[in-house]
Amino acid sequence: MGFEQGFDMFSIINMLFPLFFIIILGILLFTIFKNIKQWNYNNKQPKLNVDALVVSKRTQVRGGGNNSHASTSYFVTFQVESGDRMELVVNGSEYGMLAEGDFGELIFQGTRYLGFTRKLQVN
Repeated sequence: MGFEQGFDMFSIINMLFPLFFIIILGILLFTIFKNIKQWNYNNKQPKLNVDALVVSKRTQVRGGGNNSHASTSYFVTFQVESGDRMELVVNGSEYGMLAEGDFGELIFQGTRYLGFTRKLQVN
């Protein structure tokens, strides 16, 4: 026969739309807060120069479907003398210049990659 008297599709949509807006706004604010916190953390850390080995490289591609813009993030994993490993985000040109097995001086601050200079490894 039709909808029951208590069911109003428009009132449900009017309730859900603000809820979705609040959720999306919350996710956006959380992401901004997290990035500012990471930026502050990195700024408080000392700049370190350590001998390191490039042990792996990887990329992460986002987007690119149905005529949309794709973006690529570049990651390099370094192993320092203590045996600890750290994965740092690098730009595309740095990524292209580094090869697995490269040994050299890694410069970083917190989780921020600042540079890598290759050295000859003496055995």
